[in-house]
Amino acid sequence: MSEFKKTIKKRVLPVLPLRGLTVFPNSRIHFDVGRVKSIKALEEAMSTNQLIFLVTQKDAKNDLPDEDDMYRTGTISKVTQLLRLPGGTIRVLVEGLNRAEICEFRQTEPYFSAEIEEKIYTVYPQKEDKEIEALKRRVLSAFSDYVRLSNKVSQEVADEILMIEDIGELADTIGFSLMLKTEHKQEILEQYDPFERLLKVLEILLEEIEILEIERDINFKVRQQIDKMQKEYYLREQLKAIQNELGDKDGVVAEVEEYREKLAKANLPEEVEQKVQKELDRLLKIPSGSAEGTVIRTYLDWIFDLPWSVSTQEVIDLDRARAILDEDHYGLEDVKERIIEYLAIRKLNNSLKGPIICLVGPPGVGKTSIAKSIARALNRNYVRVSLGGVRDEAEIRGHRRTYVGAMPGRIIASLKQAGSNNPLILFDEIDKMSHDFRGDPASAMLEVLDAEQNFSFRDHYLELPFDLSRVMFLTTANTLDTVPKPLLDRMEVIEITSYTEEEKVNIAMRHLLPKQIRAHGLKPANIKIGEDTVRDIINYYTREAGVRELERQIAALCRKAAKHLMSTGRKSVKITPRTLEKFLGKRIYRHGKANEKNEVGVATGLAWTPVGGETLAIEVTTMDGSGNLELTGRLGDVMKESARTAMSYIRSKSAQLGIDKDFYKNLDIHIHVPEGAVPKDGPSAGIALCTAMISALTHIPVSKNVAMTGEITLRGRVLPIGGLKEKVLAAHRAGIGVVIIPVDNEKDLSEIPENVRNKIRFVLASNMETVLETALVGVKRPLLKEVERENINAIINESNIIQDIAQPSNVVKQ
Repeated sequence: MSEFKKTIKKRVLPVLPLRGLTVFPNSRIHFDVGRVKSIKALEEAMSTNQLIFLVTQKDAKNDLPDEDDMYRTGTISKVTQLLRLPGGTIRVLVEGLNRAEICEFRQTEPYFSAEIEEKIYTVYPQKEDKEIEALKRRVLSAFSDYVRLSNKVSQEVADEILMIEDIGELADTIGFSLMLKTEHKQEILEQYDPFERLLKVLEILLEEIEILEIERDINFKVRQQIDKMQKEYYLREQLKAIQNELGDKDGVVAEVEEYREKLAKANLPEEVEQKVQKELDRLLKIPSGSAEGTVIRTYLDWIFDLPWSVSTQEVIDLDRARAILDEDHYGLEDVKERIIEYLAIRKLNNSLKGPIICLVGPPGVGKTSIAKSIARALNRNYVRVSLGGVRDEAEIRGHRRTYVGAMPGRIIASLKQAGSNNPLILFDEIDKMSHDFRGDPASAMLEVLDAEQNFSFRDHYLELPFDLSRVMFLTTANTLDTVPKPLLDRMEVIEITSYTEEEKVNIAMRHLLPKQIRAHGLKPANIKIGEDTVRDIINYYTREAGVRELERQIAALCRKAAKHLMSTGRKSVKITPRTLEKFLGKRIYRHGKANEKNEVGVATGLAWTPVGGETLAIEVTTMDGSGNLELTGRLGDVMKESARTAMSYIRSKSAQLGIDKDFYKNLDIHIHVPEGAVPKDGPSAGIALCTAMISALTHIPVSKNVAMTGEITLRGRVLPIGGLKEKVLAAHRAGIGVVIIPVDNEKDLSEIPENVRNKIRFVLASNMETVLETALVGVKRPLLKEVERENINAIINESNIIQDIAQPSNVVKQ
C-alpha cells in the first residue's frame, strides 16, 4: 500500500465561521458575508496574505457564535475576489487550500483569530498498490450510481471527478459535490489520512444510494397512483356527460326538494336553518358527480339526524328513582344520594342545568354500570363514550370539512346515537386520555364540561352551536392524578371506595348469582350456593376492590354445575365451602390471620392496597453486633425512613423504656416484613415498626389481639393515615379485636360498617405511650419512668377530655 508522509505547520490566521456550509481543499466557492466579525476577519486577511481559516458552525441558527460553537477542523483558504453589495454585505470567492485544526484561539474581538495546525499528507505510491486502486474504483462506481439516481450532479462535473488521480483530492471533491448534511461533510473534512478519507466517502455514498433507491421506489408508487386517479377522473367526466345527456340533472333538483321538505318539518334553530339553506343552494350549482356534492350531502345528513329539538320527558319521581337505583346496585350510597338531590331540586326548579359528576374508584366497583341505572331512573337516553387512549383533539371536536373523510367528534356523534338533546352521556375512563402533536383532548373537554360555556358548543365539522346544557354528563376515572386540574375543577367528584366483604356477599347473592344462573341456562333450583360459600370465594379465589373476578368465579361455578348435572343426570347440585375446591380447584389466595400467641418482637400492622386492606406481621429480632439496622421484605424508601425514625425515637427514650442506652452500638437489629416478593411502602406502619422494635429490645411480648396503623414522628406523635376503612376490614377479617388508630382519624370511623365497628375496640392514640400501653402485654400506665413536662400536660388534658366527653363503648380515646 502507498506510504503517506505527514508535514505539520503552525500559523496564526483570522477565522471566519460559516453557517450551513463546509469548504474543502481543492474547491472554489463563493458566499455572502454580513456579520461584523466576519467582515473584519476578511479585511484582515486581505491586508496580509489573503489567507483565512474557514470553519463550520455547529448550529447554523446561531448569529453570535463563540469558540465552543465551531468545529475544530476547517480549511485554510485563499480569498481570490471580493464584491461589496448594497446593505453592507460582501460576496466573496475563496479557494480551499489545505485542511487544518484549531490549536487555540488568540482573540475573539474584533474578529476571531486562532493558531492553527496545518497537516499536509504527501503520497509516495508504490508500483503495485492494489488496495488503493480497488478502493478508488469502488468509490468511482458508487459515485456514478449516485449521479444516475440523484440527478443533482451535472454530467460535466461528474466527468471531471472521474479523471482525478489523487485519492485525497478525489475524496474532497466528491464530498464537496454531494448534497450531504453538514455533519457528514464535517466527518469527511476531519479525516486527514487520504485513504481513511476515501473510505469515509464510500461509506456515506453507499448510505445515500440506499436512500435514493428507496425514494425512487416511493416516487414510482406515487406516480402509479396518480395515473390511476387521472384515469378514474377521466371516466367520471365521461359518465357525467352521459348523465347530463340523459337528463339526470333533475335528480339533484329532486334531492334538494326532499331536503327542503325535511327542513320545513324540522324545528331547527334560526342559525342552523340559514346554514342548511345556503348548503342547498350550493348543491344545486355543483355538478351531480362532483366530490364536493358528496361532502355537502353528508354534512346535511348529519344536521338532519341531530336531535336539535327532540327531548325525552324526564321523570321526577324520587321514590321511583331510589327504587330503580337500589334494584340495580347494592351500596354506592353517595352516588344515589346525589342523584336524588338533583331530582328534588329539579322538582322545585325546572331550569336547573344537568350536573357534571366524576365517579372515582378502583376497577370493578360499578362506576360504569351505575350510569345506565341513573339514566333509567331519570328516563333519559344513555350513551357511553370511551375516552381510554384518546389522544387527538379532533376526536372530541371533530375534523373540519376541508379534510377528506371529515366527520363530527364524539360529542355530536353520541347525541345522534342518543336521539335526544337531553341524554345522559358517560365519559368512561377520562383519566386515560393523553395528548400528542395533534392536540390535547382534555383541553377540548373543558368547554364540554363547563355549564357556563357548553350551551353553544361548536363542533369543527358542523360549525354550528349545539346546546349541551340539558345533557347530564357523568365521567369515570380510576385515579385523579392524570386528570388536568382545570378539567377536574369543572366536575363534582364522588369517590367510590372498594367494596367490603359484606357488600360483595350481598352483590353476589342479589345480582351476580341470579345473572349467571340465567346466562348459563340454569334455574335457581338447579344450583344451591349459600353465603358461606360466597364468602370463601371472595376470600380465597379473588383479590380485588370490585366484583369482576367474583363474577367470573361464579360463572365458572355455573359451568361446572351444568357439566355435573348433565353428566350425572341429577336435577340439583349444592356447592358448600367443603366442596368448593372440587369445583374451583385449590385456593388461590390467603388472608392474614391474627397471631396464635403473644410474641416478642412481632407486631401486627395494617396496610392499604388497591384491592383492599391487608394485615402485616412485622418481625424484629436483635443480635450481638455493631449497631447495624437491617431492613428486608422489599420495603420502600418511605417505610425505611419510618423504621429509622422509630429507631431515633427509641434511642431518645431508652432510659424511660428501660433499654440499655448503648444498644444501638452493641446490637444489630433486623426488621423483616414477610411476603418479601411483594413491594411495601408508606408511612402508616411507623407505630407498628416502633412497637415491634421496643418489644424486641425490652423482651415484652406484643398482644396477638392488637393491630395498629399510624405514622410516627421523632417526638413519638402519631399522625393520621389514609385507607382506614380497608385496613379495619382486614383486621376484622383476621379476627383481631383491638385496633389502634391515630386520634385524627376518629372522623373516619363513620365509614366503617356498623357490624364491624361493634366487633372491634378502637383505641385513638395521639402518641406512642398510648400505643405501647395498649399493645404490650402486662404494661400499665405510665409506661415511661420519666415523663417530660409537656407530655404530663398532654396526659392531663387528655384525661379531662375523656371525663368530659362520653365516648362509644368500643372507642378508647387517649
